[in-house]
Amino acid sequence: MARLNWGLIGGGEGSQIGPAHRLGARLDGAFDFVAGALDHRPEAGRAYAQSLGVAADRAYGDWREMLEGESARDDRVDLVTVATPNATHFEITRGFLQAGFHVLCEKPMTMTVEEGEEIVRIAQETGQICAVNYGYSGYSLVRHMKAMVARGDLGRIRLVKAEFTHGHHADAADADNPRVRWRYDPAQAGVSAQFADCGIHALHMASFVIGQEVTRLSADTVSCIESRELEDDAMVNLRFDGGTVGRLWTSSIALGRQHGLSLHVFGEKGGLRWAQEQPNQLYWMPLGERLQVIERGEGGLSPEADRTSRVTVGHAEGMPLAFANIYSDLAEAIRARKEGRAMDPAADLFPRAEDGLRSMAAVFAVAESGKAEGAWVDARPPMFR
Repeated sequence: MARLNWGLIGGGEGSQIGPAHRLGARLDGAFDFVAGALDHRPEAGRAYAQSLGVAADRAYGDWREMLEGESARDDRVDLVTVATPNATHFEITRGFLQAGFHVLCEKPMTMTVEEGEEIVRIAQETGQICAVNYGYSGYSLVRHMKAMVARGDLGRIRLVKAEFTHGHHADAADADNPRVRWRYDPAQAGVSAQFADCGIHALHMASFVIGQEVTRLSADTVSCIESRELEDDAMVNLRFDGGTVGRLWTSSIALGRQHGLSLHVFGEKGGLRWAQEQPNQLYWMPLGERLQVIERGEGGLSPEADRTSRVTVGHAEGMPLAFANIYSDLAEAIRARKEGRAMDPAADLFPRAEDGLRSMAAVFAVAESGKAEGAWVDARPPMFR
């Protein structure tokens, strides 16, 4: 089977996210890395792309040059990943979608709800795939959780509790560090800091697993380090369209927490618990029975879990492999379109532009509710009300 062509924008030398995308995209042999505009410094970006094996004529100085160059080629890229600073996501994603490219955009997809709605409309009008990299939804056992909920193992879902907490911004003396400061500056980060950075991952995972969308929320947001204009801690109460109650805590000042992404799902017939730092185990408590530990890679799991498990049971799987599962989904979706067939339903799980839009609407709802001392507000984007 011929490989698909893949291009990357951003994610240059020293990037935190670039290596995970390069590993994820190429892990299963579905994509060749053939084009890139990797740095805001044109010559540095060209040089780094070539050092990674990209041909000189496809090592571009910026995204506009890449858009023009790839649009003129018969062997243009099949998928473009946008891994640039947040404020640039909208313009780049819009440009490539309008030119007929499939796009995987890092989160947040946009900086405003209006921009998010425009991206959704463009994707619908052009028919192009617009995915958003909520990469943690690629973990095998997260997908097994979703399958268990969907097939009714837990019965009606009563409560979902999501966390994404860390303590890496807990030092008040670090407030002037430019790598930290921008995150709490409204001019650069927008209306939210910690919820927009980490909380939306927890919210997306909750919605993904239970198959419901948030409709209303009430938020308590606080800057525990008082010099910060935007929140470094938030507690959010949620109501979902299927009747489930949600609790979400996100924090950047929780000393002792490293990554801190976890999900608990409680239904009428059982409960589930999973943590990203121990992704190979899923804890399942059926009503009236003993606690069970489900291991990634063991027999008898769902097709969704089997498809996304590469190494044998007992061996560690991590974040780049979760990213690889998103890329595997996208490769299947692109190939299905090229071949005029239905895609494998076990692969039809990648986050869409609609998910990115709902996340941005929730960001603004949290900011609004936090300023109103926890008032309940509508968390849906206007186009979905």
